[in-house]
Amino acid sequence: MNLVLTAVAVLVVGAFLALRSARLGVVAAVTAGLMGLTASVRALLGGSIERWHVGWRVPYGAFAVELDALSAFFLALIFGLSALAAVYGDEYLAAWRGKKSLGAAWFFFNLLVASMAMVALARNGVLFLVAWELMALTSFFLVTFEDERDEVRAAGWTYLVASHLGTAFLLAMFVLLGRRNGSLDFNQFSVAPGGAGLLFVLALVGFGTKAGFMPLHVWLPEAHPAAPSHVSALMSGVMIKLGIYGLLRVLTFLGAPPAWFGWTLLAIGLASAVFGILFALAQHDLKRLLAYSSVENVGIIATGMGLGLLGVAHRQPGMAALGFGGALLHTLNHALFKGLLFLGTGAVAHGTGTRRLDQLGGVLRRMPVTGALFLLGAAAIAALPPLNGFAGEFLLYLAAYQAGTGSAGGLVMLGLAVIAALALVGGLVAATFAKAAGIVFLGEPRSEHVAHAHEPGWAMRGPMLVLAAGCVGVGLGAPWVLRALGPVIGSVGDGAGADMASAAGWLTAIVWAGVALMLVTVALVFLRRTLLTGRMVTVSETWGCGYTHPTARMQYTGSSFAQPLTELFAPLLRTRRHWLRETLTTETPDVASEGFFRPVFDGVEIALGRLRWLQHGRIQVYVLYIALTLLALLLWKLS
Repeated sequence: MNLVLTAVAVLVVGAFLALRSARLGVVAAVTAGLMGLTASVRALLGGSIERWHVGWRVPYGAFAVELDALSAFFLALIFGLSALAAVYGDEYLAAWRGKKSLGAAWFFFNLLVASMAMVALARNGVLFLVAWELMALTSFFLVTFEDERDEVRAAGWTYLVASHLGTAFLLAMFVLLGRRNGSLDFNQFSVAPGGAGLLFVLALVGFGTKAGFMPLHVWLPEAHPAAPSHVSALMSGVMIKLGIYGLLRVLTFLGAPPAWFGWTLLAIGLASAVFGILFALAQHDLKRLLAYSSVENVGIIATGMGLGLLGVAHRQPGMAALGFGGALLHTLNHALFKGLLFLGTGAVAHGTGTRRLDQLGGVLRRMPVTGALFLLGAAAIAALPPLNGFAGEFLLYLAAYQAGTGSAGGLVMLGLAVIAALALVGGLVAATFAKAAGIVFLGEPRSEHVAHAHEPGWAMRGPMLVLAAGCVGVGLGAPWVLRALGPVIGSVGDGAGADMASAAGWLTAIVWAGVALMLVTVALVFLRRTLLTGRMVTVSETWGCGYTHPTARMQYTGSSFAQPLTELFAPLLRTRRHWLRETLTTETPDVASEGFFRPVFDGVEIALGRLRWLQHGRIQVYVLYIALTLLALLLWKLS
């Protein structure tokens, strides 16, 4: 505990030092990240629980913190990814040196990491909400780093509104939890009879907004493309997962979950997964594609949580363990491969000056290291064994299979439906990242941007190499990682962490099969080279219908590659087509934003606009408003 709190203190001090020197902010972020990662991994493996409670004069508040298995797991993600993002960001932001205040950027970065750590440690409602609000504000200033651009300001505004709407639900939830005992300390929370359902809904909306559940995700595809790439990696890889953490933490307050908790999370998870990857497939901006993919991955995590809750409700510990285990393992996996993909996208934008798919192509020849690492991340997110993405989703298939072989008829149909939905999502993910990797890195250049492409320095490539190694290492070490997560699974799954031996055995067999396949592949490559030794080998162009030198106009665009699938799901996507001479472009607006949130906000703006007559521009009138309000409150209190 002391080392974790010291890491938080280093971040806060480093934030203010960054205002004098940006490099000091980077050093503080990396140092604190290594300290916090060491402490959190040690706590996770040790299984001990450490608490610290200090009162303060804030009403209902206390500096109450605790380091248990669930907090330690999320802290490891926060500190590990933030340290890598800081190293990457030092070189990435060099392009703005002399143009913007980099000290301010590192000030907000360090405070963001500190606030995320405090969210995971807090055991008092006031402290939690203060850290949660600080996390929202600091990430807002990072999202709006390039605030001279109109689209960035609009994205920041959308993010800020969504964050505060979610916080309003969380405030109501904490008030209800602490009302009976008059305390907002987590260990004093009490749930009124019949009140668990309302608390669950408030938590689902409040935390689901931050996590990016459909249809509360609308801020996410706006904010991620606007933010610097190392910030996008941190927000997608870790920050949105604190919505998952908050939901898991609240579930520990509510007692035995009714089955409808699980059904609700399952429905939201599957809808987010399917719609998220469909909208990702239709995107033309690489970071926007990755942002929608985060919605899909959060949906997969929610699906696992839903299966776990149904397992607890129906007293099937194996299903509960596999559901929660798959959700937590996929949380770790997503932090690794999505962090890698966002950093890879930043390297592409840094080297070419664009993120537009249809302006790229052939980048692999000019950026071989970045291209190879991005392709590995694409394979991991597509759940190809033996990489890490496969392990988490495999557990969810096993959980669905457990449901399908259960005695309850409803669970049998549920298992079949989840397996079918996960298979659909898996196919769409493979198509989406075949498009992303193929259009960007393969083929011929589509614009002059690629002609000037170059690899970034090692400060940017190093973190990508570490994350790529994590994708391989967690994939090959999945059985041992799963066993290490046993205490975390047990804390949220009503002791279900003990039922992971069978799943670990399955993963061990798959890992060995993957290792054997890799060894066979290496052996075949070595054999081929041996057989060709001493022989003349010639290289020539591939024959392509008489064309010896293909041009960019002869290859797929992002739109044409995805067209068969976007046409199939046209009623859901509502893609718009635009013809300009002989060129077809497509645009796929967000259904939730266009169909619900934008009309609602437009209506609110019109309604509030009718109250502009109250704004006279005279201070005396405004003071009168305040005095009348205070008088009305006083009379209400005395009545």
